[in-house]
Amino acid sequence: MTTLLEQDVRADAPSDAELIADSAADPRAFMPLVDRHHRILFGYLARRMGPDLAEDIVSETFARAFAQRDRYDQARPDARPWLFGIATNLMRNHLRSEVRQMRAYSRTGAQDVEYPDDSAIDARLDASAHSKVLAAALAELSSGDREVLLLFAWADMPYEEIAHALDIPVGTVRSRLNRARRQLRDVLPDLARVPGSDADTTAERPSGGRR
Repeated sequence: MTTLLEQDVRADAPSDAELIADSAADPRAFMPLVDRHHRILFGYLARRMGPDLAEDIVSETFARAFAQRDRYDQARPDARPWLFGIATNLMRNHLRSEVRQMRAYSRTGAQDVEYPDDSAIDARLDASAHSKVLAAALAELSSGDREVLLLFAWADMPYEEIAHALDIPVGTVRSRLNRARRQLRDVLPDLARVPGSDADTTAERPSGGRR
């Protein structure tokens, strides 16, 4: 699978880990990392929290990442799970806002904002047919189950990256995703297109690096 991120990064470009290592001596080396991940991180957060909160959380995510860059595991060339993990921790202070956003969408069927990534995101969740019902169902999931499902579906992360982002075992990722799909099965008749379902042939994606 070729991601939007891959399309924006040259084959000969330094890895995220290399940029972070270089930024120890030259803080400016961190900026390409921001440019590389800002769009997908902001798009994901805006879908969950709305654009205003998303901008704040993205800014704080990169600020914390920069401050903590000396702790980064250099064995991991792709910093995306690390960044999403920081963002997820920050989002936990705004869970009520996320639920309000989803419940408002379930009533109106209108999103607050659209992004270039939206077509791919909507295709992953079959939102064209079930958007209102899906938004209501997502709002009823536990925060942990919702985080796993949406990292899988909207951030396009494989199990191991989700586990790294959330600092949980891979087995917990699988169990949360299975529980979420069972809950969604009650409200979405076309379960074959719901990420993580038994009929979803992309359910367990290859792990490791940029895909």
